[in-house]
Amino acid sequence: MITAYVYENRQLAIRELNVDDSLPPATIWLDLYKPEDNEREWLANFSEEELPDEEDMNEIEASARFYQNSDGLHINSLFPQRVGQEVRAVNVSFNLREQFLITMREEDIGLIRLLRNYLRLGRLDVNSPKDLFIELFTLKVDYLSDLIEDVYTVLDNVGREVFDSDELDEVFKMITLQEDSNGKIRLSLLDTQRSLRYIQRYYRRNLSDDEMKELREMLADIESLMPHSQFIFDKLNFLLDAAMGFSGLQQNKIIKIFSVAAVVFLPPTLIASSYGMNFENMPELKWEYGYPLALLLMLASAAGTYLFFRLKRWL
Repeated sequence: MITAYVYENRQLAIRELNVDDSLPPATIWLDLYKPEDNEREWLANFSEEELPDEEDMNEIEASARFYQNSDGLHINSLFPQRVGQEVRAVNVSFNLREQFLITMREEDIGLIRLLRNYLRLGRLDVNSPKDLFIELFTLKVDYLSDLIEDVYTVLDNVGREVFDSDELDEVFKMITLQEDSNGKIRLSLLDTQRSLRYIQRYYRRNLSDDEMKELREMLADIESLMPHSQFIFDKLNFLLDAAMGFSGLQQNKIIKIFSVAAVVFLPPTLIASSYGMNFENMPELKWEYGYPLALLLMLASAAGTYLFFRLKRWL
């Protein structure tokens, strides 16, 4: 799907295009969502270089993610996307040109929808594709900060449930989910930092002083978020260790109960085994009160063992 954002006189017009349409004048942003082959061919008419495919977008080498050519600045950046309780990192390909910004993506991105709404409502002062590009990265850094805050909130709740034996399964599941989410958040932070530093280093001649100031502020925000991300990793490890320790303690208590039960019934079992032997010369077999006496001995031996454990404070 091809969407053109035509921005003229502070008015935004959003147009859905097909491969038979021409590029509208005053287009500031061209967004391709799950582009098909014919849509890529349509975009190739406006490009001098080969368009990146999905495999190129997922490359991790710096030379594949950040580069410049005759079509302008190219950046592949990870964008966070919350799906239920999970956080996903989705690659978005940017091509920043003098005339317009091109984005290509294989998944729906909430931040792109948010940017579109801001543009429609006139909440952003966007005069060029560079402004649009910087505003999207600003929203991304703010969203990463919100995601870190969400993880904090979840961990606070998990911390109160760690020592509840009925919630242990849910606690382990939640810790695993938050560890994965924090890993995706940290990866997005590092990727954004790399993207912004590349722009600062190799694209600075095309940026104004105000735009450079915004880049520095975003980098400073990312630097301040990194320790928070590391703190979350430390807290997750602590909660996992605490949950594992409490789980082991609960299991030890259960094993202890079975062990004590086995020891308590060991003396009665010995007495019953002794009188269960069928030797011919056993004088107790002729006793009138032998059976009640054997029962009493078994009960007394079990009670004595139990009291011994209680006096030793093993129970």
